[in-house]
Amino acid sequence: MTTWSNGGTTPGRTKASAWGPAGRAGAAAKLMLGWVALLWVLEIVDAATGNALDTYGIEPRRADELLDIVPASFIHFGFGHVASNSVPLLVFGFLAALGGIRRFLAVAALIIVVDGLGVWLVSPDHSNTAGASGLVFGLFGYLLVRGFVDRRPLDIGIGLVIGAIWGSSILFGISPANTSVSWQGHLFGLLAGVVAAFVFRRRTGRAVGGTASHTPFLS
Repeated sequence: MTTWSNGGTTPGRTKASAWGPAGRAGAAAKLMLGWVALLWVLEIVDAATGNALDTYGIEPRRADELLDIVPASFIHFGFGHVASNSVPLLVFGFLAALGGIRRFLAVAALIIVVDGLGVWLVSPDHSNTAGASGLVFGLFGYLLVRGFVDRRPLDIGIGLVIGAIWGSSILFGISPANTSVSWQGHLFGLLAGVVAAFVFRRRTGRAVGGTASHTPFLS
């Protein structure tokens, strides 16, 4: 039985249209614009309260600081700091989220947690680390290898393009010689993103009749 709507389209067709390429792009754009907007709102609050939110950064090897692993990725030390992360986070996040919102959120969660634990373990004593750059580096690593892991030519091309544009900046960001930033956070974020590409890779299954089908592990 098929039920027609007033517009003459089936619910199934409407749902398929909503989650087609245009629908996914719209959802990805809204998610990342909202994410970056949240970072700016938090920095405005931080500035208005005398940098009260800076306490949510990660101070290494203190048990109570493990609770700050997730909040630290949303806190920044000044407007210049959040501005430097906004554009790459928008671009990388949008491209990653095109593969599915739930898959992206799982990837982002893995990056944030692994990166935060790495910072907590190896950052210098008496330091306080915060910012979205660990997630930025993680998404870069994820996008760089995702196409090869999933064996998707389009995603391989995307990875090569962002590698050509941002590769030198990423290499500088993970260099121990760069003492102006947390290279530890950048490095662990990058490694976590590569791991996420394998953990959340698209799995190949078999459809009825023996025809191969490709479905995302999370979408």
